[in-house]
Amino acid sequence: MTNLISIKSATLSEDIAQQLTSAIVQGHIPQGSKISEPELAKQYGVSRGPLREAIVKLEGLGLVTRTANVGARVIQLNIQDMLDTFTMREALEGMAARLAATTMHAKEVSSLYALLDKHQAYLDDNQDEHYVQQGGNDDFHLRIIHASGNAKLIRLLTEELYAVIRMYRRHTADQRSDPRQALREHRAILDAIANHEGDLAELLMRRHISRASQLLKQAMEKTTLASH
Repeated sequence: MTNLISIKSATLSEDIAQQLTSAIVQGHIPQGSKISEPELAKQYGVSRGPLREAIVKLEGLGLVTRTANVGARVIQLNIQDMLDTFTMREALEGMAARLAATTMHAKEVSSLYALLDKHQAYLDDNQDEHYVQQGGNDDFHLRIIHASGNAKLIRLLTEELYAVIRMYRRHTADQRSDPRQALREHRAILDAIANHEGDLAELLMRRHISRASQLLKQAMEKTTLASH
């Protein structure tokens, strides 16, 4: 962490938090590593005040824990936390899919089909290599969450769980099998939403996330065994 990063925004601490979130999710700041305020302040070219505000925000996102007399550290991913997180995710995203079947506009449905076509093209062009999970508009799950129209549900999933979920997904992306299966499940969910079948959309989303959690569990167990 030696390169000076330029940050230009009215909300400095939020920019720093976004940069740090990305670095943690992508593994550039390793799991379990200590957060060095002097080093990060130098890297980002900012004072300690905005940096501390950003670290507090990361604590709220569940990416950082703070211990008395030790300081802040990046979380260490573990199987039990993943299962707890994905149990919540399954229930909440299932509800989001149900609501989206009622609230999602036809234009957004078409846009999501185009997104899935883009994912399909990537798999076709790259011999079924896993495409990197994208954030923002390219994240199929995130767009369904926002389409639910439920502000509290959106806040829970996008502010309190989303960064950690992305961290787990990216951590095991190369070890998960059959990316086309996930794509098929995405299409089935979107078909149910497009047909305004809320019950089916919820059921399919819950099954999709339950399957993902089991694949993540297997991948994490394999990683644990390989490290011993």
